[in-house]
Amino acid sequence: MSDRQTMPLAGIRILDLTSVIMGPVCTQILAGYGAEVIKVEPPEGDIMRHAGAKQEPGMGAMFLHSNRGKRSIVVDLKAQQGQATIRELLQSADVFVHNIRPAAIERIGLDQASVRALCPNIIYAELTGYGIAGPYAGRPAFDDVIQAESGLASLFSQQSGGAPAYLPALIADRLTGVTAAHRILAALMHRQRTGEGEYLNVAMFETMAEFVLSDHFGQRTFDLGSGDIGYSRLLTPYRRPYQTADGYIAVIVYNDKHWKSFFDVIGDPETFARNSCFQTAAARADSYDHIYRVVEEVLAKETTAHWLQTLSAAEIPCAPVNSVEHLLDDEHLRSTGFLQKHARDGSVEWAASALPGIRAAVSPRKGEHTEDYVKASRTSGLAPAT
Repeated sequence: MSDRQTMPLAGIRILDLTSVIMGPVCTQILAGYGAEVIKVEPPEGDIMRHAGAKQEPGMGAMFLHSNRGKRSIVVDLKAQQGQATIRELLQSADVFVHNIRPAAIERIGLDQASVRALCPNIIYAELTGYGIAGPYAGRPAFDDVIQAESGLASLFSQQSGGAPAYLPALIADRLTGVTAAHRILAALMHRQRTGEGEYLNVAMFETMAEFVLSDHFGQRTFDLGSGDIGYSRLLTPYRRPYQTADGYIAVIVYNDKHWKSFFDVIGDPETFARNSCFQTAAARADSYDHIYRVVEEVLAKETTAHWLQTLSAAEIPCAPVNSVEHLLDDEHLRSTGFLQKHARDGSVEWAASALPGIRAAVSPRKGEHTEDYVKASRTSGLAPAT
């Protein structure tokens, strides 16, 4: 684990007025790269402090997994003194990021025009539900709403013929947070080269609409007004974990080599030779329902262990269908340091990180660093570097 001073964002200070998941995911990524992230919380704290399992009040698991490595200060933004405190802290910030709705952020005098008038070279990042130029601007947005509105929920219905469904993960929040983080990184590079700050707006709806359409634009890529939408390989009902004789398995028979090997290992090379629908990518693209149904029928005849051994030996991509609990004991994740252990006051917290070498740290208690920053700013006009 790296010391903050050796990390890529060492010396960068971020004033973070985000809450829930989207914004905190963004700023946790930046904290992991060494930025000093000052998380500004209202007197009641970030609502996610109460979500998920917890060992102490206000330190719920959902909060911990999006706020590691940050500093927490409590500021009442509804009070004039609280707004003045933020304006003082802005003087030493490189990035200001929030996910407060436009009308509310303007009411407290922290809108883009006001902040950039105070700090012309700051990077002002605004994370919203919808782009600020369109008719949906200012609407409240949550992950479930965006999954539905972006078309993601309907894809389950198209594939299965059943009801629309939500992916049981906060994908809109997290994907938008990751998108915002890399947009801020680009803005920091731009400022390093030119000395200029930037205004950024990253919207959940547009982020997820791009995510869905990039897979499913289909014929409308060439004629926006007509043609089929959807990528048939993703929408066939036979693209799913396949049932075996004793469980389920994930298998993707994808390229020409995979398909020839598949029929070789099941002892039926003649079917591959006789049926052109298996032999080329172009032919398979017109026959996904048929070719995946064949795979499903074959895999049902043997056990999961049999197929994992047989298909792996043939270099056909396959994997067991793990439960979430299985991930905690996965030998690969354990060996790569994906699971990180943190200690605080004798208690232990585990965290997951897909970025090797990222700075690991505990999450702050509510207002844990208020005295370090707020009182110092009132006496010196500048929050202390840490």
